Amino acid sequence: MNPSLRLTFALALAATAAALGAWALARLRWRRKSPEEIERLRRLDVNRRGRITVGHIVDIVDPDASTGQARLVVYKYEVAGVVYEVAQNISALPELAAAAPTLPGHAASIKYDSKLPTNSILACEEWCGISLNDGTRDSGLGTGKEPGPPVPST
Repeated sequence: MNPSLRLTFALALAATAAALGAWALARLRWRRKSPEEIERLRRLDVNRRGRITVGHIVDIVDPDASTGQARLVVYKYEVAGVVYEVAQNISALPELAAAAPTLPGHAASIKYDSKLPTNSILACEEWCGISLNDGTRDSGLGTGKEPGPPVPST
Protein backbone atom coordinates (compact mmCIF):
# COMPACT_ATOMS: atom_id res chain seq x y z
CA MET A 1 0.00 0.00 0.00
CA ASN A 2 1.20 3.48 -0.81
CA PRO A 3 2.65 5.32 2.27
CA SER A 4 0.66 8.50 1.50
CA LEU A 5 -2.56 6.49 1.23
CA ARG A 6 -1.74 4.77 4.52
CA LEU A 7 -1.17 8.21 6.14
CA THR A 8 -4.51 9.48 4.74
CA PHE A 9 -6.38 6.50 6.24
CA ALA A 10 -4.65 6.96 9.60
CA LEU A 11 -5.55 10.65 9.69
CA ALA A 12 -9.17 9.91 8.72
CA LEU A 13 -9.39 7.27 11.44
CA ALA A 14 -7.90 9.65 14.05
CA ALA A 15 -10.29 12.44 13.04
CA THR A 16 -13.28 10.08 13.31
CA ALA A 17 -12.15 8.88 16.74
CA ALA A 18 -11.67 12.48 17.93
CA ALA A 19 -15.12 13.47 16.65
CA LEU A 20 -16.77 10.50 18.40
CA GLY A 21 -14.89 11.29 21.63
CA ALA A 22 -15.99 14.94 21.50
CA TRP A 23 -19.60 13.89 20.84
CA ALA A 24 -19.55 11.44 23.78
CA LEU A 25 -18.06 14.05 26.11
CA ALA A 26 -20.64 16.66 25.06
CA ARG A 27 -23.44 14.14 25.51
CA LEU A 28 -22.32 13.34 29.06
CA ARG A 29 -21.69 16.94 30.02
CA TRP A 30 -24.90 18.47 28.70
CA ARG A 31 -27.36 15.86 29.84
CA ARG A 32 -31.06 16.58 29.91
CA LYS A 33 -32.36 17.91 33.18
CA SER A 34 -34.98 15.89 35.03
CA PRO A 35 -38.44 17.42 35.52
CA GLU A 36 -37.64 17.84 39.23
CA GLU A 37 -34.45 19.78 38.41
CA ILE A 38 -36.32 21.97 35.90
CA GLU A 39 -38.96 22.78 38.55
CA ARG A 40 -36.28 23.55 41.17
CA LEU A 41 -34.53 25.93 38.77
CA ARG A 42 -37.88 27.61 37.96
CA ARG A 43 -38.61 28.17 41.67
CA LEU A 44 -35.16 29.64 42.26
CA ASP A 45 -35.50 31.92 39.21
CA VAL A 46 -38.86 33.28 40.41
CA ASN A 47 -37.35 33.75 43.87
CA ARG A 48 -34.43 35.72 42.41
CA ARG A 49 -36.43 37.92 40.00
CA GLY A 50 -39.95 37.85 41.43
CA ARG A 51 -42.12 40.56 42.90
CA ILE A 52 -44.10 39.97 46.07
CA THR A 53 -47.85 40.25 46.51
CA VAL A 54 -50.35 39.02 49.10
CA GLY A 55 -52.30 35.86 48.43
CA HIS A 56 -54.44 33.28 50.20
CA ILE A 57 -54.01 29.54 50.46
CA VAL A 58 -57.16 27.92 49.12
CA ASP A 59 -56.61 24.18 49.40
CA ILE A 60 -54.18 21.30 49.78
CA VAL A 61 -54.38 18.46 47.24
CA ASP A 62 -53.17 15.21 48.80
CA PRO A 63 -52.64 12.40 46.29
CA ASP A 64 -53.24 8.71 46.82
CA ALA A 65 -50.09 7.02 48.09
CA SER A 66 -50.45 4.41 45.33
CA THR A 67 -50.39 6.90 42.44
CA GLY A 68 -47.12 8.60 43.39
CA GLN A 69 -48.46 12.04 42.49
CA ALA A 70 -47.20 15.24 44.05
CA ARG A 71 -48.70 17.09 47.00
CA LEU A 72 -50.02 20.46 45.83
CA VAL A 73 -50.84 23.72 47.58
CA VAL A 74 -53.53 25.70 45.74
CA TYR A 75 -53.35 29.46 46.27
CA LYS A 76 -54.88 32.68 44.93
CA TYR A 77 -53.39 36.11 44.34
CA GLU A 78 -54.18 39.26 42.38
CA VAL A 79 -51.89 41.19 40.01
CA ALA A 80 -53.07 44.28 38.10
CA GLY A 81 -56.73 43.49 38.75
CA VAL A 82 -56.47 39.88 37.50
CA VAL A 83 -57.01 37.07 40.01
CA TYR A 84 -54.83 34.00 39.53
CA GLU A 85 -55.48 30.62 41.14
CA VAL A 86 -52.52 28.27 40.81
CA ALA A 87 -50.98 25.24 42.48
CA GLN A 88 -47.42 24.50 43.52
CA ASN A 89 -45.88 21.09 44.03
CA ILE A 90 -44.43 21.08 47.55
CA SER A 91 -43.08 17.53 47.54
CA ALA A 92 -39.49 18.81 47.27
CA LEU A 93 -40.00 21.12 50.28
CA PRO A 94 -40.45 18.72 53.23
CA GLU A 95 -40.79 21.37 55.96
CA LEU A 96 -43.60 23.05 54.03
CA ALA A 97 -45.21 19.70 53.20
CA ALA A 98 -45.27 18.84 56.91
CA ALA A 99 -47.12 22.10 57.72
CA ALA A 100 -49.51 21.79 54.75
CA PRO A 101 -52.58 20.42 56.57
CA THR A 102 -52.83 23.59 58.66
CA LEU A 103 -52.41 26.05 55.78
CA PRO A 104 -55.78 26.38 53.97
CA GLY A 105 -57.42 29.73 54.67
CA HIS A 106 -54.19 31.48 55.69
CA ALA A 107 -52.72 34.57 54.03
CA ALA A 108 -49.29 34.27 52.43
CA SER A 109 -46.75 36.24 50.46
CA ILE A 110 -46.51 35.12 46.85
CA LYS A 111 -43.56 35.79 44.55
CA TYR A 112 -44.44 36.08 40.85
CA ASP A 113 -42.68 36.87 37.59
CA SER A 114 -43.73 40.38 36.56
CA LYS A 115 -43.51 39.44 32.86
CA LEU A 116 -45.57 36.27 33.31
CA PRO A 117 -47.73 36.60 36.45
CA THR A 118 -48.93 32.99 36.24
CA ASN A 119 -45.34 31.93 37.01
CA SER A 120 -45.35 32.18 40.80
CA ILE A 121 -44.17 30.47 43.96
CA LEU A 122 -45.40 30.19 47.51
CA ALA A 123 -42.02 28.85 48.69
CA CYS A 124 -38.72 27.55 47.40
CA GLU A 125 -35.45 26.25 48.80
CA GLU A 126 -34.33 29.78 49.77
CA TRP A 127 -37.56 31.62 50.63
CA CYS A 128 -40.95 30.95 52.19
CA GLY A 129 -43.99 33.23 52.06
CA ILE A 130 -46.01 31.39 54.69
CA SER A 131 -46.43 32.32 58.35
CA LEU A 132 -45.58 29.50 60.69
CA ASN A 133 -47.75 28.34 63.59
CA ASP A 134 -45.97 30.59 66.12
CA GLY A 135 -46.68 33.73 64.06
CA THR A 136 -43.12 34.11 62.80
CA ARG A 137 -42.08 33.77 59.20
CA ASP A 138 -39.75 31.03 58.07
CA SER A 139 -36.51 32.52 56.81
CA GLY A 140 -35.98 30.22 53.85
CA LEU A 141 -37.11 26.85 55.18
CA GLY A 142 -34.22 26.59 57.58
CA THR A 143 -31.52 28.00 55.29
CA GLY A 144 -31.24 31.36 57.05
CA LYS A 145 -31.72 33.25 53.79
CA GLU A 146 -34.03 36.12 52.85
CA PRO A 147 -37.05 36.28 55.13
CA GLY A 148 -40.32 37.26 53.55
CA PRO A 149 -42.25 40.43 54.37
CA PRO A 150 -44.83 40.43 57.17
CA VAL A 151 -48.20 39.07 56.18
CA PRO A 152 -51.03 41.55 56.78
CA SER A 153 -53.72 40.28 59.11
CA THR A 154 -57.16 39.77 57.60
